[in-house]
Amino acid sequence: MPGINDFAIKLANVNGTGSASANGLLMQSMFRMGIPVAGKNLFPSNIQGLPTWYEIRVSGAGYGARSLNYDLMVAMNAQTYAKDVQEVRSGGYLLYDSTWPLPKELHRNDVKFLGVPLSEMLTKTVPEPRTRILLKNIMYSGSLAALLGLDMEIVEELIRESYGKKQALLDANRQALHQGYEYAKANLECPLPFRCEKMDANRDKILIDGNTATALGAIYAGATVAAWYPITPATSVMDAFKAFADRFRVDPATKKNNFAFLQAEDELAAIGMVIGASWAGARSFTSTAGPGISLMNELIGLAYYAEIPAVIFDIQRTGPSTGMPTRTQQSDIMMCAYASHGDTKHLLLLPSNPKECFDFAVKSFDLAEQFQTPVFMLSDLDIGMNDWVVDRLKWDDSYKPNRGKVLTSEELDKLKTYYRYSPEDSDFVAARTLPGINAKGSFFTRGSGHNRLGGYTETPAEYQEVMDRLLKKHKASAQYMPEPIIERKLGANFGIITVGGCDLACREAVDLLEADGITANYMRIRGFPFSAEVEKFIMEQDFCYVVEQNRDAQLKSLLTLETHVPKEKLLSILVYGGFPLSANSVVEGIQHKKAKKQIPAKDLVVMEE
Repeated sequence: MPGINDFAIKLANVNGTGSASANGLLMQSMFRMGIPVAGKNLFPSNIQGLPTWYEIRVSGAGYGARSLNYDLMVAMNAQTYAKDVQEVRSGGYLLYDSTWPLPKELHRNDVKFLGVPLSEMLTKTVPEPRTRILLKNIMYSGSLAALLGLDMEIVEELIRESYGKKQALLDANRQALHQGYEYAKANLECPLPFRCEKMDANRDKILIDGNTATALGAIYAGATVAAWYPITPATSVMDAFKAFADRFRVDPATKKNNFAFLQAEDELAAIGMVIGASWAGARSFTSTAGPGISLMNELIGLAYYAEIPAVIFDIQRTGPSTGMPTRTQQSDIMMCAYASHGDTKHLLLLPSNPKECFDFAVKSFDLAEQFQTPVFMLSDLDIGMNDWVVDRLKWDDSYKPNRGKVLTSEELDKLKTYYRYSPEDSDFVAARTLPGINAKGSFFTRGSGHNRLGGYTETPAEYQEVMDRLLKKHKASAQYMPEPIIERKLGANFGIITVGGCDLACREAVDLLEADGITANYMRIRGFPFSAEVEKFIMEQDFCYVVEQNRDAQLKSLLTLETHVPKEKLLSILVYGGFPLSANSVVEGIQHKKAKKQIPAKDLVVMEE
């Protein structure tokens, strides 16, 4: 049951009406009250007019996965009234604009309806229709502040931060806020039985989205070249990088940029620019989504075979084809692991939250240059575009970029002859050179067949020797991947395995199952190729559920292909409708299988609204 700092609300609105500002205002107010909070923006891919929802989960216990039990619905979209009314839990509340009565057929006896005449009040004070639409969101935020016990000083502070530079705008928003607040206090049950009370759980936390954290990581890693083509949900990575670079990558004396920011004509051109810049010695990257990776495949193969560093931030969304651009999924795992034609294997970093996006962005550049190969960091729309409460980002000022084996001019002078791909070190990586350093280090970069010295070949044994070394290099990189997060529990005989943004839902599911007498071990995989710990964990279990957000069980498939684990040990729970994962779906899947005594058995697809 909901209670103090333990409830979920859902706000139903129309895309393009300014509701995002009000949603952010509410969530940030709760965060500044020291309460753990999570927000999920479920928005359409059109610019304006279609339904949009925003979910806020308040959890003093710190659970941040999506909740499917809505204690309060804010129904501001007549198109979705019927759906929104039905989604309120029994005993819950629904706030609506009572300027117009709700149709009688929508009323439920087990839901309390809270009417606020928002449009009527605004019509009396605001003459311009568009402004009324925008201020309506702030007005219902005022009512929610009263209903949920929000600290109005904090809410007002946030209003000032947003609109303080424009006095007229500030005054209009403050007036709307207080009108909504005062109406609720005078006419409604305030506060509700579930509400907010100040905590101190966010002292060392920040509120940040994954795309901003990724861009900041690229800045701290020393990236100076960014090439891209716009695509949802990755565009804001580049927006943030450009903003940071404008602040931190400008020469203070000359005022000239120390970075290159290139919008290409398409994704194929973008990855080509990245590879060219990396070949020349710059730390360079692109951000994209699944459709972009599809277009980049040919040149990704070039970078793999010619052994050129490249960093690719893939903010995954639903597919195939255009799919649903504003919905989340984990459907690029297999494509990125083996991107391009022929035999290729790539390095994958798999963050689960914005803090790891920051940390893994830095690690991506180090790994790309250490192993002279493309590195993919696979985030997703939920991580990338939603605000998350995470630990404050930390930076070690003693950090030095790992540029890998790069010969200096002096080192080249000592060599009789330089060969691009020989000799290799214990990780099967040969030293590279940078153009313009020393003529002795020049070489022909080949995407065609070459031998271990870099010369052209069509001789089978010479070609195979190079391909075998590339495979050994990929395997050697496993020891440098982020270790999996593993939690073992006394008495557990099965495991739950997941990846990326499913982490919070799976962790909560472990707790819910334990409360129901079912104990599970847990592992979250954070990199590919898999470390030895991944296979060890799976072999310790009688069986494992692999929880992921795609139809084809891609993580399970990769585990089957790249470990010696019997496939019979792995059973999938698949949720891929496009919304962030909830703990309920994980629990439902496991309990369903137990009830049917199908452990292990065929995969289970969970349909989640």
